[in-house]
Amino acid sequence: MEHTTDYNALAEALRRAGSNRDAAQAHGLLCGRLAATGGSSGAGWLDVVLEDVAPDNALRRECEAMLNTLYQSSYQQLAQRLSEFTLLLPDDDDPADVRTDALARWCEGFLHGLVTGQSDARLRERLAAEPLSDMIRDLLQITQATADTDDDAETNEQAYTELVEYMRVAAQLAYEELVDLRPPTAAEKAGPARAH
Repeated sequence: MEHTTDYNALAEALRRAGSNRDAAQAHGLLCGRLAATGGSSGAGWLDVVLEDVAPDNALRRECEAMLNTLYQSSYQQLAQRLSEFTLLLPDDDDPADVRTDALARWCEGFLHGLVTGQSDARLRERLAAEPLSDMIRDLLQITQATADTDDDAETNEQAYTELVEYMRVAAQLAYEELVDLRPPTAAEKAGPARAH
């Protein structure tokens, strides 16, 4: 399953509405919040992404609709452990520096979402222990990522692809590792789905 939210369309909608968050950062923040607090994080996440947008701004409703779609698809992908979970990033035909910058912002948003979703000593302890502590150190480095202008396009492309895959797996790992700290969803209470 792919996002039905287009990166460029959301980025433009956020910009026009006056949000200080971009599409990559907003999605990273969402995924971090989902890992830390689960399905209940939607409203709080929306408020953070649109905190600079006046409630009566007509463009806010357009952003809210797109963000709600992004929330639903991302939550479903993580909660149902779908292998198709994807990061909301620029298209592959965008320049390497644009995509790398967006990946760094996605990572920044994700880390912010992990630590601001809830204030809980158990969460802090879990984030400070392996395997999440190692992942967080890696993500902090990725927030500083830039495309290397000295490398050829193929080398940059390979490095970018590897970082995207690492981040995709890291988001899923965080969601799995923190499952017992989140209130269980109805689907989790019911247990794993059975094949017919």
